[in-house]
Amino acid sequence: MVPHAGKGAPSIAGPGRAHYRSGVAKIVPLPQAVSELVHDGDTVALEGFTHLIPFAAGHEIIRQHRRDLTLVRMTPDLIYDQMIGAGCASKLVFSWGGNPGVGSLHRMRDALANAWPVPLRIEEHSHAGMANRYVAGASGLPFAVLRGYSGTDLPDHTDTISTVECPFTGERLAAVAALNPDVAIVHAQRADRDGNVQLWGITGVQKEAVLAARRSLVTVEEVVDELTPVPGAVVLPGWVVDAVATAPRGAAPSYAHGYYERDNAAYRAWDAISRDREAFLRWRRTIEEAE
Repeated sequence: MVPHAGKGAPSIAGPGRAHYRSGVAKIVPLPQAVSELVHDGDTVALEGFTHLIPFAAGHEIIRQHRRDLTLVRMTPDLIYDQMIGAGCASKLVFSWGGNPGVGSLHRMRDALANAWPVPLRIEEHSHAGMANRYVAGASGLPFAVLRGYSGTDLPDHTDTISTVECPFTGERLAAVAALNPDVAIVHAQRADRDGNVQLWGITGVQKEAVLAARRSLVTVEEVVDELTPVPGAVVLPGWVVDAVATAPRGAAPSYAHGYYERDNAAYRAWDAISRDREAFLRWRRTIEEAE
């Protein structure tokens, strides 16, 4: 089992933090975790690349009618289209958006073009820029430096992108502001009873997002007595996580490596649902009525 610092706190959400917290993660039901950790007006990052996308947590945020969120994600796909359509978001910070292998995010497009159901502002970055922003936030640094954005007009329209001069070579480099979400939410295969989390397969910036965030929630396929080593796995120790919630198939319709496959038909079906407001509203009612 992974070593941890201290023992559990009396409630999930302790004081805000820049990096690590004392105590261990609390294992709680998902509705409680979202209720205590995600607030109106928060900056919320739901990360997971290709698989382990935290759909169950996103749907719980919809059910709890959170509003005025700044949603952050490197590759917003169906889950953010759904949350935008449900009126959860007032701003989106991202580096690519679409329905992978299918087409556009039509709820996002409707919000941008027609302010339905509410207006949506966007802040666009490159993948490298977003990843470096998370790393800076996780490292306690005010910004990150990279070679990027040259030849684009993104720096002219984005106040979190600038340039700096290297003090050693004089080279002009891109700089991006650190990203410290109020809440980071990720999905993983499993956790142990002390809240230590293990995920494997294709990983994106889940670790960096959790370390950069002030609060964090991890949904998992299962809670086990002991974490069996897996080659290449990422382990998040319980003392960097606020809450763990069991959510079997919590990444569906994306996949969880070693547990279930991607539901490609669901991604195709979403295209028709998202194109039509009435069809979307019917879908939203099914989510809100689900337990």
